Amino acid sequence: MRSRAHSTSWLRAAAAIIATVAVVTGCSATAQNTTTDSSTLTYAINGGTLSGGKMDIHSSAFQATALVMRNSFDSLVYQKTDGSFVPWLATSWQISDDGLQYTFTLRNDVTFHDGEPFNAEAVKVNFEHVVAPETASADAASLIGYAETGGFYAGTTVVDEYTVRVDFSQPYAPFLQAVSTAKLGFYSPATLRENAAQLPAGGPGISVGTGPYVLSDYTPDQSIVFTANQNYNWAPEGSTHQGAPAIDTLEFRILPESSVRTGALTSGEAQIASDIAPNTVGQIGDEFTIENVTMPGLPYTLFLNEAHGVFADQNVRQAFALGIDIGPAVESIYQGQAARAWSILSPATPNSYDPSLEDSWQYDPDQANALLDASGWTERDADGYRTKDGARLSARWLAYNPVSDANASLGDVVQSDLRELGFEIVRDNLEVAQYYEDFNARDYDLSDWSFPSVDADVLRAHLHSGGYKNGSSTADPIVDSLLDDAIATSDPAEREVLYQQLQQWNATHVAMIPITVPSAITAYSSAIKNLSFDLYGQPLFYGASLTTAP
Repeated sequence: MRSRAHSTSWLRAAAAIIATVAVVTGCSATAQNTTTDSSTLTYAINGGTLSGGKMDIHSSAFQATALVMRNSFDSLVYQKTDGSFVPWLATSWQISDDGLQYTFTLRNDVTFHDGEPFNAEAVKVNFEHVVAPETASADAASLIGYAETGGFYAGTTVVDEYTVRVDFSQPYAPFLQAVSTAKLGFYSPATLRENAAQLPAGGPGISVGTGPYVLSDYTPDQSIVFTANQNYNWAPEGSTHQGAPAIDTLEFRILPESSVRTGALTSGEAQIASDIAPNTVGQIGDEFTIENVTMPGLPYTLFLNEAHGVFADQNVRQAFALGIDIGPAVESIYQGQAARAWSILSPATPNSYDPSLEDSWQYDPDQANALLDASGWTERDADGYRTKDGARLSARWLAYNPVSDANASLGDVVQSDLRELGFEIVRDNLEVAQYYEDFNARDYDLSDWSFPSVDADVLRAHLHSGGYKNGSSTADPIVDSLLDDAIATSDPAEREVLYQQLQQWNATHVAMIPITVPSAITAYSSAIKNLSFDLYGQPLFYGASLTTAP
């Protein structure tokens, strides 16, 4: 098996403790098709959430949406692997001295898939769509700095046909990175007028962008097909490929189970597969390349809802954290493909990570028991669980299907370790719609997820009192102030100090328990040439080509 890492100079510096190269030995021999249709690439993805109305880049918070829809949607700027920004749909930009205005000069030769021109008006109507109440945007609205209360996005102004200005009520440092993401990409104004209500469902003639591929067929829960945009000629500055894509057709095969995706790859039914489970990497043969990217942003984290039930007590939160033997669990489950997390930011997140938190807390069941005793959970029921005033020490763990094999195994460890303390963990895996109903009502004690982001501002969505993903129900004026100050300064050193203070706050408060630093593991056939990856570990197909395997 050929294995390599995707990194950058600043990622390597930030993530020195993590081996991003997947060194795998003893790989089993596997079969691969001897012929490949050089015009069609088949990609096996998880994608289990897409059919639940999550195809809209402006309203979905799922990374799977960005992974798939990036092929049809371009951005104003492109973020290179060294973290810098270069022109894409915008040829240049200016940021006012006070940080309140971003002015973009746009290309004048870009058209949407339906033939409409891309211009300043198109930018304006798209940003208006992001913040419109009926869009019910979460992540994209947060990226643009909008909130129903307390937001600082002040609007978009058409200066002339190809010049657009975005205004803020306070300086907003993360905006350039935000407009490099697919979630602030651009729909055709015509589809926004005629198909706005259908965007979450998506499909041909609805998901209309300017990108190198046109969405041509969509069968929910089965496949998404893209065909090359033959008119495409506006790749990001510095792109090694120009003009129309070399691969005619991309077929995204939706296979929620990791073992099925791996099987599709090794049997030759797919040339590339992502979300590879760490314990199946060894089943992939030497003729495949493994790309293992340490992801920036929020690690895989447990969120303790302090506004609901037993986690309102800080002693209980601390006992929960000390009562899980995280290190051996991560080592066993991930088999060297991911590292234990020590902070609520990944080490790969630039200008933010606090390395002093490493090894700062360990498994300590004796201290955990003492904390629970101190909070009055001293009695035991017939099943051996702690009780107080007749109530059992119990927490409901809310998650949505499909739960990955790794997360399920970690859940088993948490449940088993806490059982030893007399702490009951009830796992409740729901379908996406029901999950969000309960999540939005904060009707749970515990939930879990990771969230990739190149900017540490990802914490604002997860810790600010107005954050849409504030799974811990944190409402702390000090935390809000630190987050607000961090987005108001463009100085990397000042932002780093503020984000490190937030990490230290959580280490004491225990609103969130970081478990593991996620890795995006992708395997692909030697038939794919010139494949590149973005900073999140997502494959980029525009410059790739497909050859016939020998």
